[in-house]
Amino acid sequence: MFEVIFLWSLAFVWILFATIQDLRKREIANWLNFSLVIFAIAFRFFYSFLEAGDFNFFYQGLIGFGIFFILGNLFYYGKIFAGGDSKLMYALGAILPIYGSILLNLKFFLYFIILFLVVGAIYGIVVSIVIGIINRKKVAKEFKKQLKKNRILFYSLLGFSIILLCLGFLYDYFFYFGILIFVLAYLVIYAKSIDEGCMVRKMKPSQLTEGDWLYEDFKIGNQIIKANWNGLEEKDIDLIRKNKKDVLIRYGIQFGPVFLMSFILMIVLKLCGVLF
Repeated sequence: MFEVIFLWSLAFVWILFATIQDLRKREIANWLNFSLVIFAIAFRFFYSFLEAGDFNFFYQGLIGFGIFFILGNLFYYGKIFAGGDSKLMYALGAILPIYGSILLNLKFFLYFIILFLVVGAIYGIVVSIVIGIINRKKVAKEFKKQLKKNRILFYSLLGFSIILLCLGFLYDYFFYFGILIFVLAYLVIYAKSIDEGCMVRKMKPSQLTEGDWLYEDFKIGNQIIKANWNGLEEKDIDLIRKNKKDVLIRYGIQFGPVFLMSFILMIVLKLCGVLF
């Protein structure tokens, strides 16, 4: 049990620092994520060599790291995570395997991922609502623009929801699904309104950091800096600073707190016996 407590304590401290850094600077440094991977794997190796008598504990960590490496990249290229978030997911893969059986660890991974997605969804909705309340005038104005811009999608969802509501007189579950689609139609426009109205800001070149997302392609003379998911590189920032023009930067909701809340909740549920 000592080895599990040590890994959990190590991860908690690192994730806490990562969350603070994410909230303060909107980034999670590579050194923080990779140092957690190194410490976790090194501890597993030396514990296996000196205490356990075999290397299963070490191998389970490597397998977990490999699985979460794939998962983190899927979230990254699926444009759910930024780079720092995906690397923190890698690190968790080296922490989470606490059983000697790969099947039990896979089950534990699944529970954590479900927990993470649920916490992330609730966190995203709450943060979006708070942002919307604080910037209600901007959001209301942008909502009208997005409603006009995405009217085909919006009215298609509304039409589909009305059909399902009518079918609800025959089967109850159609009615509930219709309500869900009806709410979803407004949530889609609301999310776009938050994104365009509140998550785009004009930044001075001196304020830019590596990984910042351009809102749109930025032209400097004959050169064009593309707005992509990888964000700005150091050479792009140097070029923008030489040009001395302000740029529009798109921000996302920081996911650091989701990692922290999910990890704490997982430990609590495990200690209370809710998880196997």
